Amino acid sequence: MSDNRRRWMRSKVFLAANVLFLTPALVKSQEAKSAATPNASSSSADLTGEVRALVETVRELQAQVQALHSQLSELRAKVQGTGTDAHAPSAEREPIVSSQAPVLAKGVGDPYSVFPAGEQSTFVPSNANATQASAPANEALEGRVSKLEDDQQLIDAKLTDQNQTKVESGSKYRVRLSGVVLVNLFENRGSIDNADFPALATASTPFDSPGSFGGSLRQSQIRLQVFGPEMWGARTSADINSDFAGGVPNAPNGAVMGLPRLRTGTIRLDWANTSIVAGQDFLFFSPLQPTSLASVATPPLAYSGDLWAWTPQVRIEHRIELSETSHLLLEGGILDSLTGDLPESQFGRYPSWGEQSGQPAYAGRIAWSHRAFGQNITLGEGVYYGRQYWGLDRHVNGWAATTDLTLPLGPRFTFTGAFYRGRGLGGLGGGIGQDIVLSGSFVSAATVIQGIDSMGGWAQLKFKPSAKFEINGAFGQDNPFASQLRLFATTTPAVYGSELLTRNRSAFANFICQPKSNILMSIEYLRLRTIGLNDSFSANHINLALGYIF
Repeated sequence: MSDNRRRWMRSKVFLAANVLFLTPALVKSQEAKSAATPNASSSSADLTGEVRALVETVRELQAQVQALHSQLSELRAKVQGTGTDAHAPSAEREPIVSSQAPVLAKGVGDPYSVFPAGEQSTFVPSNANATQASAPANEALEGRVSKLEDDQQLIDAKLTDQNQTKVESGSKYRVRLSGVVLVNLFENRGSIDNADFPALATASTPFDSPGSFGGSLRQSQIRLQVFGPEMWGARTSADINSDFAGGVPNAPNGAVMGLPRLRTGTIRLDWANTSIVAGQDFLFFSPLQPTSLASVATPPLAYSGDLWAWTPQVRIEHRIELSETSHLLLEGGILDSLTGDLPESQFGRYPSWGEQSGQPAYAGRIAWSHRAFGQNITLGEGVYYGRQYWGLDRHVNGWAATTDLTLPLGPRFTFTGAFYRGRGLGGLGGGIGQDIVLSGSFVSAATVIQGIDSMGGWAQLKFKPSAKFEINGAFGQDNPFASQLRLFATTTPAVYGSELLTRNRSAFANFICQPKSNILMSIEYLRLRTIGLNDSFSANHINLALGYIF
């Protein structure tokens, strides 16, 4: 039985081997017969033509995919280039908004400007077309065509966005128009120096109401930036910023018709670690400002320990890297010597008492920064000197020493503050805006003039539970030396008010929400207390703000 089974298995193996050897010959014979028979080859030719047409279609689709991929790459490079230009060099600045401006971006470079936080452009992922190109060969042709149509629609939409009308310039370089439309609704309790963004509490009269309510758009801002060519290896740029808080016209309802006002305007040359800045800008030796949407036309806590001014200047900034997380910033420059005096004419430009000294003011700052909690710990020290000439060979030496600190207290809390000590700083907001005191008549050569000694500062604690919401609380005080003021109590201050002021305190708390990158909302409560030699005054201010960044 076993022998029969072995013979049967050998027969099967032999038969299979014959089939394997004879099959190629049969195939070749069949191909030769097909070539010799036209009718048989016609069906095969038709099949080959369909295959070739399908191959050509696939090749065309591949070419279209490559073209789409190239267009997307160019579009992505263009938009990324736009985003790079948007980040002009600047120092530390608040994330949402500060007196500087409704924020928008981080750091200090210009604390009085609006830096709109435009929404990030969305892109097709760089590997989207590659994924399509590597799709399985057996994917349905209709599916590929549908995907190509969708990609084409997306590209058309992006190109439409990029080709929208832009601000034109007389030169070939890019120009950006930005700003904020800021609406402030406010209620005041007590008498104040200014209804929509007060800094001082004042004495009331029998005709004054115990409270007031109003609205204003005077703190809206417009900014124009130009990004120019490289010069001497430095990137060049310029910007100018203005608002509508330059006064009110002498017309019916003029209180709501704010006049345009120049705030800042600078030209920058930026190298890798060095910058030259020329124009009208903030006080770089006292760069920090509290965060507020209620007071943007003047910084929050102005005349309550916060030095501020926009003054023509030329300065140099140099950055020294100490390590991967630490660096030093050195700044120095000359400034227009301001004394806070009112213009003698509405149409003529006459030199101020500081400018009559015949020399500029001088200032410098050194700041150390270290990265921690995703933020910079920054400690800065500044100095200022400005000589003033008050006629009849009478000189006053104005000076200041400043300290500023930014201290993150974890990922959600940040402490910021500044302190100053100086003399003759009325033009820079020090001394509650009071610059000098006199011992007698100003026109008498025997009258002694002294710069007012003062000191002050402010502190703010920021709580940021989310990227779109923050809570700020701040307190500031300016303190001219009462001992000096009492010696000149019978005279009238040369700059501000009808009574010598010895102390001004301000405190505020606000809630700021940014539900969209171009929408800002805020509510703030401000408490003012101003103390003179003979009396004291207090007031409350509640402000509801809505801003639209463009």
